[in-house]
Amino acid sequence: MRVEYIYRYPIKGLTAEALEEAEVEAGETIPWDRAFALAQGDSGFDPAAPAWLHKVNFMCLMKNAKAAALFSVFEPGTGRLTIRAPDGSTVSANALRPEGRAEIGAFLTAYLGDEARGTPSFHHIPGHTFADQKTKVVSLNNLASLHDYEARVGARRHRRRFRANIWFSGAPAWAEREWIGKEIQVGGAVLRVVKGTTRCPATQVHPETFERDCNPIEELRSLYGHIELGVHAEVIEGGKIAMGDAMELLDNNTG
Repeated sequence: MRVEYIYRYPIKGLTAEALEEAEVEAGETIPWDRAFALAQGDSGFDPAAPAWLHKVNFMCLMKNAKAAALFSVFEPGTGRLTIRAPDGSTVSANALRPEGRAEIGAFLTAYLGDEARGTPSFHHIPGHTFADQKTKVVSLNNLASLHDYEARVGARRHRRRFRANIWFSGAPAWAEREWIGKEIQVGGAVLRVVKGTTRCPATQVHPETFERDCNPIEELRSLYGHIELGVHAEVIEGGKIAMGDAMELLDNNTG
């Protein structure tokens, strides 16, 4: 098996950023993955005591399809986050500083318009991840599974709908569903697969047209009897993961 694509999503719900490589640490995510989020004003999110909350408490594609039309770029070296709206309006500020986050939050709130609830606020809390899962994981998706799904549904389903960190080749379609509890070498890191990835309405949004144009949840349920595509894995031994790296189930797996 082989790593074909690596992505991070610095801002919850916004642009995928393709990476050539990533250095992962035990118990952590891809660096800067879901490091920022716009919390809705009624979310109750407390930056002084950050706790996991369901995605509906934040700007997210599940509730805010228009967020897909925002183009964002994050520069870790400087902390600068630039977001451009479809009308050409732009915000560019240091997302690691309170004043920068306030500027970004005001821009996103104005963009959401009627979809903004209360007074939203934009957050980054070092060590906290605004992921859909309560534990920090890396998401792995099998290209063969995607291609089997596309063949059966008779249409393309762009991989960026599924917002995975790593897409890999070389395994049979749906083989990853048998990996739960198993360890896998991914480049220089070792991961333990912990669960399948249950899909949500965010996958309805086309990443290029920004419209809800299909229903992968119902398609998967009808075709396969489940609504999973991909798996989540915890990093148990850190290391570098790069495009083209080999992936291998480890011999110490049981069952």
